[in-house]
Amino acid sequence: MRIKVLLAIGFIFIGCFTVIAQNPKVHSHNDYKQPLPFYRAFAADVQSLEVDVFLVEGVLMVAHELGEVTANATLERLYLQPLKEMVERGMLADRTLQVLIDIKTDAVPTLNALMNSLRNYPMITDHEHITLVVSGNRPPLATYVDYPEFILFDYQSTVPVTNAAVMEKIAMVSLSFRQFSEWNGKGRLTAADLNKVSGVIAKAHAMNKPFRFWATPDSKTAWKAFTDLGVDVINTDMPYECVSYVRTLNNRVARNTVFSEVYTPSYSTDAIDKAPKNVILLIGDGNGLTQISSATLANGGALTLTQLKQIGFLTTRSADDFTTDSAAAGTAIATGQKTNNRAIGTDKDGNPIPNLTEILVDKGFATGVISTDGITGATPSSFYGHRTDRDMEEGLAEDLKESKLHLFIAQRSNEVKAIETSGFQMINTIEALGGSTYDKVGAWMDYSANSPLPQHVEKLATATKNGIAFLQHKNTPFFLLAEGAKIDSYGHVNDIGGVIAESISFDKAITEAIKFADKDKNTLVIITADHETGGLTIPQGNMDRHEVEADFTTHDHTATMVPIFAYGPMSHEFQGVYANNEVFHKILKVLGL
Repeated sequence: MRIKVLLAIGFIFIGCFTVIAQNPKVHSHNDYKQPLPFYRAFAADVQSLEVDVFLVEGVLMVAHELGEVTANATLERLYLQPLKEMVERGMLADRTLQVLIDIKTDAVPTLNALMNSLRNYPMITDHEHITLVVSGNRPPLATYVDYPEFILFDYQSTVPVTNAAVMEKIAMVSLSFRQFSEWNGKGRLTAADLNKVSGVIAKAHAMNKPFRFWATPDSKTAWKAFTDLGVDVINTDMPYECVSYVRTLNNRVARNTVFSEVYTPSYSTDAIDKAPKNVILLIGDGNGLTQISSATLANGGALTLTQLKQIGFLTTRSADDFTTDSAAAGTAIATGQKTNNRAIGTDKDGNPIPNLTEILVDKGFATGVISTDGITGATPSSFYGHRTDRDMEEGLAEDLKESKLHLFIAQRSNEVKAIETSGFQMINTIEALGGSTYDKVGAWMDYSANSPLPQHVEKLATATKNGIAFLQHKNTPFFLLAEGAKIDSYGHVNDIGGVIAESISFDKAITEAIKFADKDKNTLVIITADHETGGLTIPQGNMDRHEVEADFTTHDHTATMVPIFAYGPMSHEFQGVYANNEVFHKILKVLGL
């Protein structure tokens, strides 16, 4: 059920981002220096590889320098025979391979020896997916047309070639990067170097040929820069790493097109020494510092969240594991006690623990829970449920029925029927809920692929605004939890576009809470996360294009600390570094309970 919902939302949020379609080929430079020549690059799925050859006593030998030649390092043994084997095994049926043969001895005799050798391999020379390109020492340009159809050449100039027949024999244009820049592949190209590099790429592309630099820096930063600049063939000594990086780049770059309008708070009640009347707690599931950073950068450099001044950090370890899950983290925040992963509202021994909503209802508070997850999800259920395992949804639905909550808004879950008959008056639309006079109300936060995109990004904000309105009408103090659950979901599948879209949706909900706090002047707003998801880093991006490149280290949660922000009366109490279960105690403290 939750997987289906995530897939549906994924299709919806595709519209938030422009797909960055860039697919340069990867070239295994000096491939013969690899621990396993040919095979390692072939297994890495490179589209091009390079072999330096010397003609020594009539035999084509592979080496970088003549003095490095060894008896067994022949072109046939290291490359032609393995390539023949791959052809015979059908390994090139659905892929292409360019073999760049860099001639180190005299061009014409070495090339003649190469042609003689290749005539023994018609399965290579006739193969439609194999391209043989001669580089290094080459014969005169005008004589390219004198060589067989299966021999093409690497053109190492940007001087236009006027002879059409000669142009047909040119496979690509290659130049030394060091002619234009000494950049080491860290940081970025200087403006002057960028102009020179961009200019030569444009000249090469004007010839309608693929372009390659050699003598390049070899790093992720460099690979990204060359991709962005339109280099068609990327030189590397790390074929596996480079292929992996380039192949996944489109999935790791998001260009944002939907934004959160940044609200600047009045700060009139921020950090004043006065007990607040109401508390709004917003939890971004999986929303670590890098997730916040990525959304901030994709949103033009600011969020409503980043306007807040009272900031701290939470450690998130659970009672039985180095890395928490949402159940243990939610329970820690809701009850003030560390517990085991998977436990909902129970201690390490499985005993029920009072949570914030139960405690506050007994003190005269109205309470509500909002989530973009199902209401029996780990985080929302931590604020009303008591089960030893988060998957006990039937039991959690029963806990909801027995709870003292006045409000819930969430996605539909497996226990819809039980929930709809649990004593809550179900309201057809979230917008209608805000003005309801029923004692206990519920509403479903449905996502539809047929609805306009902005409606989906606004869902949590709309629910938060109307949830606040409903609780405020009770004319009592209130506590409201609002969870942005899908930041975590997209982190698990390493989808940076989804992470940013959900983070922006979460910021819109934060905006509604902060606006209310400014108007009410007696409300404390707390924003935090249960944990970080995905081990996200954002090595590069482009502010002008609202573009972020992401890299994930895991599909799971991490143990990194998560930020906590607070705004309103007593918000300064949430500064510092402390365990997540202390949030519970701090809330009760600032309320004077």
